[in-house]
Amino acid sequence: MANDKTRSTQEFHGTSAQSVLAPESWRFTTTGTAIRLFVTCWLIYSMHFSTNIVREIYPALALGDHFSFRVDEYANMHPDLFEKEGYGWHIGNNPGASMVAAIPYALARPIIDRLVERVMLQRKASGKTEPPSYNSPWPMAREFFNESWRRGFDIKFGLAAFVMQAFCMAPLSALGVVVMFYLLRLIFLSDRKAFWLSVLYAFGTPVFFRTGFLNHNMMIGHLIFMGFVTIWNPAGKIQWSEQKRYFLGGLSGGAAFLFDNSGVILLLGLFIYGVIKCLKEESLPNTVRLGIWYVAGTLGPVGLLWFYQWKSFGNPFLPGQHYMPPVEWIDVGYQGFSWPQWEILRLLVIDYRYGLFTSAPLFLLALVSPASNRKGPARIPHIEFWAMIAFCLALWLFFGGVQYTRLQFNTGIRYLAPLFPFLFVLSVQVLNRLPRLVAYLVSIFCITESWCLSMYRDVERGLGLLDPIAHVFMGGFQLPALTTLSRMGGQYGEYFSVGVSPLPLFALLAAVLFGIWFIPNGSSQHRSQPSQ
Repeated sequence: MANDKTRSTQEFHGTSAQSVLAPESWRFTTTGTAIRLFVTCWLIYSMHFSTNIVREIYPALALGDHFSFRVDEYANMHPDLFEKEGYGWHIGNNPGASMVAAIPYALARPIIDRLVERVMLQRKASGKTEPPSYNSPWPMAREFFNESWRRGFDIKFGLAAFVMQAFCMAPLSALGVVVMFYLLRLIFLSDRKAFWLSVLYAFGTPVFFRTGFLNHNMMIGHLIFMGFVTIWNPAGKIQWSEQKRYFLGGLSGGAAFLFDNSGVILLLGLFIYGVIKCLKEESLPNTVRLGIWYVAGTLGPVGLLWFYQWKSFGNPFLPGQHYMPPVEWIDVGYQGFSWPQWEILRLLVIDYRYGLFTSAPLFLLALVSPASNRKGPARIPHIEFWAMIAFCLALWLFFGGVQYTRLQFNTGIRYLAPLFPFLFVLSVQVLNRLPRLVAYLVSIFCITESWCLSMYRDVERGLGLLDPIAHVFMGGFQLPALTTLSRMGGQYGEYFSVGVSPLPLFALLAAVLFGIWFIPNGSSQHRSQPSQ
């Protein structure tokens, strides 16, 4: 194993990466850029917080409030909440995202409880018994606000949702961008190019849109991509032992399953990739040994999922969907899961409201990546290249048999979110071969579309994905949280009754980002900029 890193580096580029990137550059320049990139993404993602109260928030609240999986106090507040006799109310989805989001909520709970108590006392003193007007164009949103107000949950929901997005979802996506930056700098041997491509990944793909609120699909994508890169160990840069890398790969695969049942596809796919990679580079006994380490990594999160299902439904191995009451499409196959259907496969990629290629035109380049990777020296080793393609095809086929895919029309692109990092890596190697002007125009278009979707998140109307773009270009810049405040009329003062402009917040954020990137930082300033 002494020559393993050398062999990996030669396979990756044909020459040693150290001849291009000096050790000092790796230690200082790259780290400084990565930290600034993380903070930049975190701040921008948090500013675009959406007030969506998704089903994963309810178990997170229950865990933070009572250290319980039961969500009885929120009964009938979401269509995915249901009761199993003798076990109380739960959600039908896996609990991984809720478990992670419960941590920042529990830490912020003393502040949230105090603010909620103060508002409730003010309402009691004012004698208000009926909710004020909420001017949302969506009837279900108005009904949810009214019920939340009557139960005294409206302020709690809003504050908790922000905490979970700003201190769980946003930093995790920012970390995913940093991982992408480190990988791309090894693929292209350029800090500068890796930096700008990482910015494109952060804000020119639906990663931006899906990070607006707690979203388990996007979290799975970040986790499985980190596990994939850890096992891959491009150019031998990860100094951990093989056992640790395969264990962490299994941990990420198991966590994907803990977050959603679809994660089992990626868990198995990552295991198969690891075995094939090891068989090519190692002996059979060593492959078996590392495979055992991978399985060992999965045991913790998978065991936690089984514990949750046992405590919540009485059987550790049957998923929550098994106990769901009848809903639309549940009669097809097993609880809405069947063999892939061409209609659903088509909708997943080209539907005008949530299709993969309509939501992220950049990913169309991935379709020609096999031809591009054969031209000249391969930037991505063949095993890793075809593994990424296999992940994408496998998850696409899996969701081609999930009938609930048809319900994405009111949430935008969702189910294929775990594929975003893999599709991006496949796409940018093609983008890199395009004429520079074409590449710039493609990037600007993708960032514009993605930012519009993140500012105006309603894609349910007749224009689909064009609706947010039209609203932003004709109605001006928006921020989802400010839009929600403006719909509440004057109940929080007349300041919000005629709408809220996001421009002051944009100016403040621009000043902060200028300080992060351009204000001198001692003797290390010149080393913290992306290198050529």
